[in-house]
Amino acid sequence: MKKILISDQVNEKSVALLESAGFEVTYNTKLTRDELLKIIPDFNALIVRSATKVDSELISAMINMEVIGRAGTGVDNIDIKAASRKGILVMNTPDGNTISTAEHTFAMILALCRNIPQAVRSLAEGKWDRKKYSGTELRGKTLAVLGLGKIGKEVAKRARAFGMNVIGFDPLISSDKANELGVEIFPLDQIWSKADFITVHVPFNESTKNLLSKITFEKCKKGVKIINCARGGIVNEQDIVEAIDKGIVSGAAFDVYVKEPPEFSNIIFNHPKIICTPHLGASTDEAQELVATQISEQIRDYFAANKITAAVNIRGFAENMDKDSLSFIHLCESLGVFTSQLLTDQLKSIDIILSGKSLHKLDAELSTAFQKGFLANRVDQIVTFVNAQLLFDEMNIRVTIKKSDDSSIYKNLVTAEIHTEKDDRVFAATLFGVDEIRIVKIDNYDVELNPTGYMLLHK
Repeated sequence: MKKILISDQVNEKSVALLESAGFEVTYNTKLTRDELLKIIPDFNALIVRSATKVDSELISAMINMEVIGRAGTGVDNIDIKAASRKGILVMNTPDGNTISTAEHTFAMILALCRNIPQAVRSLAEGKWDRKKYSGTELRGKTLAVLGLGKIGKEVAKRARAFGMNVIGFDPLISSDKANELGVEIFPLDQIWSKADFITVHVPFNESTKNLLSKITFEKCKKGVKIINCARGGIVNEQDIVEAIDKGIVSGAAFDVYVKEPPEFSNIIFNHPKIICTPHLGASTDEAQELVATQISEQIRDYFAANKITAAVNIRGFAENMDKDSLSFIHLCESLGVFTSQLLTDQLKSIDIILSGKSLHKLDAELSTAFQKGFLANRVDQIVTFVNAQLLFDEMNIRVTIKKSDDSSIYKNLVTAEIHTEKDDRVFAATLFGVDEIRIVKIDNYDVELNPTGYMLLHK
């Protein structure tokens, strides 16, 4: 009988589901670190939220562990590399908080429009300031959604129901999909001057850090309202205070912060035109029940039928590959990362051309590796070899594999043709030696680039 430990507080349905499936479940949220280290060798699965720190020390003590499940999206508290080295599968529940976060975002928008927190506080102080807290309607206003992934799409749907005009930016959403949502897509530099409200739903990385800052605020329509329920650091916390004080931004709402728990001396927590909540995006009874039951079902199905869902670290298709094949897997992933960074227009489709017969047998694996790399810094969830193709399918972006025996001067060559609304781009890569990746073509130019570190490309 498989033994499962739940060390963080989850919905009670999780325990009932696993026990009914025949597992021995230990639910203990009060374990000390020493107690956890002592008992962890006995368990085959571990379910956590964010409290338990599944670091290399704890993982090294795992003897029988097969799978770690995170009831939620983020896996910052799990050492993924250490788990991978130990051969432990790590799963999460990336969809569980979609609706709750979308609804919280809209609650923040409404609270901003009607000055609800400020009015409540004023009334509690014995004041009756009806004129002071006069608000504004959403109907007819323009909401800009930056990032139209799962959460961004749900926010857009709700905005349309309120009679708002919805515009958006996301190079990965097709025009057809945007039209279905009733969202008009614009380049970022055209978004700022059109929006009455801007809400961000993108991942946090070097390209999105300070996406909204002093430079962008100065381009915004006067009186714009800013909402960040995605990740701390996407909106510059200090610059927005300056923008509000200058009258450029009329209000802001934060659910996430650069540092959590934050420094409460930060002026945003006491500014009269800024609303702050303590990272409540996923904090609904429904969301917590959903992520608890989802992770339990995933672990049950894994043990019962070897079914793997929402795996963070799996390279299942690569386990039995030879070194040469693995090298081309890494090449395609790197090529995907490289080309994605150069995407500036709306993506329509991608053709991946495999030149060289030795690559033909790896067509599905190489395509998945490219898609994983391409999306790595583009979507607001972890991208793995398991979900990369699914994410492309959900965005209605076609990826086609083509095979060619003609590889020009290279024995094996991988070419990515990127088709956008405006033009087509071509990138090609090969291996020098056993595993040295080289970009050898960008559009009409023959080059030789090792896609590592920082680069500055000028067209």
